[in-house]
Amino acid sequence: MATYAYLRVSTIDQNTEKNKLDVLKFVNDKKLGNVEFIEEQISGKSNFKKRQLGTLLERMNKGDVLIVPELSRIARSVTQIFEVIEITKQKGITLYSLKENFSNDDNTISSVVASTVFALIAQIERDLISLRTKEALHARKAMGTKLGRPKGKGKSKLDEHKDNILKLVKLKVPKTIIADRYNTSTVNLRHFLKQNSEQFKALA
Repeated sequence: MATYAYLRVSTIDQNTEKNKLDVLKFVNDKKLGNVEFIEEQISGKSNFKKRQLGTLLERMNKGDVLIVPELSRIARSVTQIFEVIEITKQKGITLYSLKENFSNDDNTISSVVASTVFALIAQIERDLISLRTKEALHARKAMGTKLGRPKGKGKSKLDEHKDNILKLVKLKVPKTIIADRYNTSTVNLRHFLKQNSEQFKALA
């Protein structure tokens, strides 16, 4: 069993020392052994999967313990907070949040209610996002804005390299090498060549 404490601050002025002391006292009271602190300075708006928290959750195993000073340190989105709670449950990781006195393996009425409320709020949050998206699309449609992908030939990031790409193709350079050179996929490259087939024929 390994014990980790995740401490996130969003500004350089915020201090984690008090959080560390609270965590150490909790670990000592629970007799959880040594604790490894994972600290990072990043906004809570950033998806947890792209932060050190995401990396930590991936490498944690069943029986490990994760401690946070408060649930808001996980993320600012209730949906993401609940997602982390679910991940810890599925992996058999014990999650403790000190401020809320919350644990994902606690069957007391307060923890059960907390989990239920988080699930409900997360669903409401997802529904509101979906509703706002639909309302925005409806408003744009009412204003006469055409929705969906524009028909016809669109701009490509490869346009500025068109002449060089066509020359490389003529020299029979493998498409995988061309795609890698211009930071694109072979599928996008083939689509680009198809769109510019007339110029390619002229060059040939």
